[in-house]
Amino acid sequence: MSAAQPNGIAVPEGARPAAAEAPAPTEGPAVPGDVRPAATDEVDRIVAAWQRERPDLQPLPLHIFSRVTRLARHLDLARRAAFARHGIEAWEFDVLSALRRAGEPYELTPGRLIAETLVSSGTMTNRIDRMVDHGLVVRAADTQDRRVVKVRLTAEGRSRVDAAMSALLASERELLAGLSAEDHDRLRDLLRAVLLPFDRGPVPPARPGGPSV
Repeated sequence: MSAAQPNGIAVPEGARPAAAEAPAPTEGPAVPGDVRPAATDEVDRIVAAWQRERPDLQPLPLHIFSRVTRLARHLDLARRAAFARHGIEAWEFDVLSALRRAGEPYELTPGRLIAETLVSSGTMTNRIDRMVDHGLVVRAADTQDRRVVKVRLTAEGRSRVDAAMSALLASERELLAGLSAEDHDRLRDLLRAVLLPFDRGPVPPARPGGPSV
């Protein structure tokens, strides 16, 4: 004898109705900046090793700052490549960009350049001398106080820093290509929150390189 099913189709006795087939799971559309939790990187492996060896430690800072450090290295390489295409060194770009941001007549005192680029007085004097030799800047007396000497951007210096800045932004956009616009804003705001305490106090001159975890 057959049992009637709700859909009106008879099923022989002893036969089990087939279970409704569940729809196959589908992946949603790729979302820029959607980082899967399963993805791991070298920092994850480093942190796991420390947790194994020192389970008493809380490794959260390593998760964040080790990635910042590694990203800074990649950024430094990208910047150097962008600057090299336009015939300037990274340190030259620092000085040229400070002068360019100042607006016409694109000049600053050596003291202001030291504050902008976080280097010592002796280092800045040496850099200015070399950049004068390269035709990128000139020393000029202040128009209102002849005792004050300012460093002024030349036409060649402006041309190079403008081209290098365009190349730099194109390179840095590639580094951020995997993030959505919302991710950009979130990352910007979080990094600002971390940096604000440093900007409000004295910052020691930057030193090349750094310790590796």
